[in-house]
Amino acid sequence: MRALSAVKALLATLLVCLATMVLADVAVPQLTGRVVDQTGTLSSSDIAGLTQKLKDLETRKGSQVAVLIVPTTQPETIEQFSIRVAETWKIGRKKVDDGALLVIAKTDRKLRIEVGYGLEGSLTDVTARRIIDEVITPKFRQGDFAGGIDAGVDRIIGVINGETLPVPQPQASHGTDLDFDSLTSFAPVALFGALVIGGILRTLLGRLIGSLATGGAMGVIAWLLVGSAGLAALSAIAGFVIAFIADSFAGMNTPGSPRRGGWTSGSSGGWSSGSSSDSGSFSGGGGSFGGGGASGSW
Repeated sequence: MRALSAVKALLATLLVCLATMVLADVAVPQLTGRVVDQTGTLSSSDIAGLTQKLKDLETRKGSQVAVLIVPTTQPETIEQFSIRVAETWKIGRKKVDDGALLVIAKTDRKLRIEVGYGLEGSLTDVTARRIIDEVITPKFRQGDFAGGIDAGVDRIIGVINGETLPVPQPQASHGTDLDFDSLTSFAPVALFGALVIGGILRTLLGRLIGSLATGGAMGVIAWLLVGSAGLAALSAIAGFVIAFIADSFAGMNTPGSPRRGGWTSGSSGGWSSGSSSDSGSFSGGGGSFGGGGASGSW
């Protein structure tokens, strides 16, 4: 009898554990970009197009909008899940709270637009519901998920464009932004200068000291020519590296010399394609949400 009771107790414990696992909330996905698709619904070009639209919006208005596609939010409702995501990702600017989040639970056939405090005056619950009912779900019912999301994002952006919001700060992104035109125009000069100046200074001062001096010289030249502190710092680092490894390049190009490890085409380092075209460079700005928005189904 004791053995039977022990078996029953063990089975009861296992059932409780299994029920707990089944009923566990879906984990909030990592914010890897403005568009996070965990279902493979969108193509890479779809994601790139949406990402660019949302990036342009943030640059122009300061507002952040993100799209999340998950298989299911069960056992939570989409309202419970989306507010958890919004509170975790913190889309929108801090104290401006101008963020919006479009969440689609594909298997559940449900979606929601979550609206930050700062946009509730324009992107009202009624407006959000109309965007869902009139723009997004008709396309979803036809199986056109990319078209529905794209049209919905366009309508959300249109509403935000009409909202009076604080002007974005000059450095609104979450990293060091450099002027692309200045960077590309200065790059050949920097490379030539690093090789020539580096060769002279390394001969006079030695490899390490000469490379450091080359980096400093390139930083000063970049600052005088372009006037960008970020580009000057980047040029200083690049000048040091190029000067320091110049002998390695020479060795690689010498006939009969052993091939050294170093720069190779097609290496795995650097930028790589993924599920979001701004993967790793986007993060929430600290915006707050209070449950405003609307839900729908198709």
